[in-house]
Amino acid sequence: MKKLTYTLLFASGLAFGQFFEKDKTFTKQDTLKGSNTIFRNFWDVKKYDLSVEPDFVQKSIKGNNTISFEIIKDVTNPTFQIDLQQPMKADKITASFPISENKQDGDFIWVKAKKSFKKGEKYTIDVAYSGNPTIAKHAPWDGGWVFTNDQNGNPWMSVADEGIGASIWLPTKDIWSDEPDNGVVMKIITPKDLVGVGNGRLINTKTTGDKTTYTWEVKNPINAYSIIPNIGKYVNFKDTFNGEKGKLDLDYWVLDYNLEKAKKQFQQVKPMLSAFEYWFGAYPFYEDSYKLVDSPYLGMEHQSSVAYGNQYLNGYLGNDLSGTGVGLNWDYIIIHESGHEWFANNITAKDQADMWVHEGFTMYSEVLFTEKYMDKKSADLYAVGIRSSIENDIPIIGKYGVRNEGSGDMYYKGASMIHTIRQVIDNDDKFRQILRGLNKDFYHKTVTTEEIENYISKKAGIDFSSVFNQYLRTTKIPTLEYSQTGNVLKFRYTNVVKNFKLPVKIDGEQVINPTEEWQTVKLKKETPVEFNNAYYINYVKS
Repeated sequence: MKKLTYTLLFASGLAFGQFFEKDKTFTKQDTLKGSNTIFRNFWDVKKYDLSVEPDFVQKSIKGNNTISFEIIKDVTNPTFQIDLQQPMKADKITASFPISENKQDGDFIWVKAKKSFKKGEKYTIDVAYSGNPTIAKHAPWDGGWVFTNDQNGNPWMSVADEGIGASIWLPTKDIWSDEPDNGVVMKIITPKDLVGVGNGRLINTKTTGDKTTYTWEVKNPINAYSIIPNIGKYVNFKDTFNGEKGKLDLDYWVLDYNLEKAKKQFQQVKPMLSAFEYWFGAYPFYEDSYKLVDSPYLGMEHQSSVAYGNQYLNGYLGNDLSGTGVGLNWDYIIIHESGHEWFANNITAKDQADMWVHEGFTMYSEVLFTEKYMDKKSADLYAVGIRSSIENDIPIIGKYGVRNEGSGDMYYKGASMIHTIRQVIDNDDKFRQILRGLNKDFYHKTVTTEEIENYISKKAGIDFSSVFNQYLRTTKIPTLEYSQTGNVLKFRYTNVVKNFKLPVKIDGEQVINPTEEWQTVKLKKETPVEFNNAYYINYVKS
């Protein structure tokens, strides 16, 4: 199964996410893209009001984005950085304040103001844009637009841009730490025989001549890489889910020939929502509804508009990533990408270096879903099975301030770390309340890894700092060396960070607290000691 996993997921050195770059030399441009620079730190985006019109034949797009923002500190004659990656062009730039100069240089638009600003003031910058955007070679991993045909030959268009950034096509403040607090209005302009599907709710449809404009509204904060237009020969069906906050609208947009398959496969949505609301709390975007959209690539966690491309198969394209058979009982993309509504879309990392907050918890959401949908034995089997794909190549946490993701191990190893922490807490009700608390206390917020780490330690009443350091910041797997003579167990940790603290339960009930020094303990029986493989550690008999 490991070879199959590598074939599916690690082709061309790419894993689930995008651009797991190793040994890269970072440039000034990387810092401008990934840091909260002096060109970004004085203004806070409040809303994007945008339009996009793709041209299928020319593989081009054009549109407009009005960026509404609030000044968050006093500043004189500042320069605003708007991100728009080459080869896209800014055709016209205007603002609700006097501009002394504006220019596009490389992947950035620089707008120099001719005035002083006071904290609390509100303004807009308007950018008309056009061009032939980067075309994805292997969406969603490499990022870019997709211009393709469905199986009936109809045009089918979308974009995936989590790693490379929304500015690959849309002029934005393209940094994870600043989401538009008041959401987005997106107009998708299509030929009248096609349908434009966006995030949130459809609030208007207008046909003029041979074109139709679909207007979608998101009321909640949204990460820029989730703002995605989809254009194709879509049909729609709806349902509702009675959840923790009342009635949640379910909205499904699929290619016309997939309608019957979708009605069957998407029956997994309600059990998924039921499980995740149990573990994580209420779905975070009731105001914007829950949506699945047929996508010309495998899938992505676009907020309130989850991209679906798993070919209406259970597992990951019909395969089980755990190698246990458990993962064939449910549709990987429905479960995993929807789990991101809580971890990635509700709780968003401020910096891509901390992307494990998205992927580790969401990979673990598969385990939690399995536990509710099937049983705990199957969930534990799945949790252990996914470890076969851990590479331990580079640390999970990347480099800060340069849009750098860490190892793809953020998925499997991140989930394995969380499963290990759960064993130490040894109280599933408390563990569940921590997960729900995360989604409540960091509701619609951007976070750092330190905030998440400290929160878990505080709520658990256990110092997990060395555990986080071990699994997130090194590639070393903790090793528990041991020997047994009769009912005496001798043990110690090796391959660990300094002062590593991870108590381990043995023989189903007895807890030991290994250190790097040899210790001994008396067992309750002389039969060979039984170790719990739910911990992501190596057991080595010496």
